[in-house]
Amino acid sequence: FKISIMAQKTIAGVNLEVTDEGYLADPTQWTEEIAKEIAKEENIELTEKHFEVINFIRANAEAGLTIRKIGKSGIVDIKGFYGLFPGGPLKISTKIAGIKKPASCV
Repeated sequence: FKISIMAQKTIAGVNLEVTDEGYLADPTQWTEEIAKEIAKEENIELTEKHFEVINFIRANAEAGLTIRKIGKSGIVDIKGFYGLFPGGPLKISTKIAGIKKPASCV
């Protein structure tokens, strides 16, 4: 069990508390502008499809997200999810969505 150290970071002109891995400490501070800035850091240009997935993730954050659940969302299949968020789709998409890192992500 690791304690996350909080740090201050300015994203899209807003001073936010983030964990040592860059996840927002307070998901209620999330905005689409913040999402775009975080995505840019991950070398991702957000499209309408990205936002559909991000909105699904934000709506289902408490339900325990998995790659399979997102693949069954009807928004995107698993291959499409990897295409949208290459290199760790669940980890990267939840970070961009401004929610806590899922327990399934190491």
